[in-house]
Amino acid sequence: MDLNFRHLHYFWVVAKEGSVTRAAERLGLAVQTVSAQLALLEQSVGKSLLRPQGRRLVLTEAGQLALRYADQIFMLGEQMLEALDDIDLDKTLRLTVGISDSLPKLIASRLLESALTLPQPVRLICYEEQFDTLLGKLSVHKIDVMLTDRPVPPGSALRVFSHLLGEFEIGLFGLPALADKYREGFPASLQGAPLLLPTRNNAVRGRIDQWLGSHDLSPAVFGEFDDNALLNTFGQQGRGLFPAPTALAADVQQQLGAVPVGPMPVREQVYALSNERKIQHPAIAAILSAMPPEVMQIAASSKTSSP
Repeated sequence: MDLNFRHLHYFWVVAKEGSVTRAAERLGLAVQTVSAQLALLEQSVGKSLLRPQGRRLVLTEAGQLALRYADQIFMLGEQMLEALDDIDLDKTLRLTVGISDSLPKLIASRLLESALTLPQPVRLICYEEQFDTLLGKLSVHKIDVMLTDRPVPPGSALRVFSHLLGEFEIGLFGLPALADKYREGFPASLQGAPLLLPTRNNAVRGRIDQWLGSHDLSPAVFGEFDDNALLNTFGQQGRGLFPAPTALAADVQQQLGAVPVGPMPVREQVYALSNERKIQHPAIAAILSAMPPEVMQIAASSKTSSP
């Protein structure tokens, strides 16, 4: 059986639109043409891919499977066209990066600086979303690499590889007046202190809670955030003390106006997640091999990959 990719494309658009009529409008074709091509596809694969549900068309079990493959096929096709567009006289290299919303943005920006030092011009495209959303985009090659605070979950069926870049120590920061109030007697001074922390699904939150518990401290947690940038915004407004990389204290002060209160013996790990075949991308290789030494304390195993 030979697959007709034009028929598959019509199915893909119908599945996305949920209607043959809307799909026909998007494709600039007659409704009858789209319906006929869809019927030919179902005939060729020997399976019903869509079924009516009210005024919409919904996917059958076979249709859901076909759509997953179609997503990969046409997303790769879009990337191919974009890559071909980028082959011009200046040889600009395209790098699409997904940044987990839990990763400190100061760290992410330092990592990306490594990619921008290449002799070849680099066009950087960044997305910031939740871990699972970015992992899905990586698995279908929508992004080239993902920067995050955790590896691929154990037992994942996705062919995605984790590369440990290193780890950094975090401490508590706050606006000067707030920092002065709680710096003396640290960490005992944190009893009842206003804190802004990552949510409990963040990899580093458990380590912070454990450290607080080891000192028998019960601060007043005024806010918990999935998004590290939003956490920093509240910290910048003086709503509470917040965690940030100690090695980037100067950057934290310059960008957020906050100063160190005290260190915590808590470390956060940084990973680059990549598809195996993408690892030779020059800009990704630069990120993997050129970590800023003042920020990252590279473990001996940080140059290895694990599924």
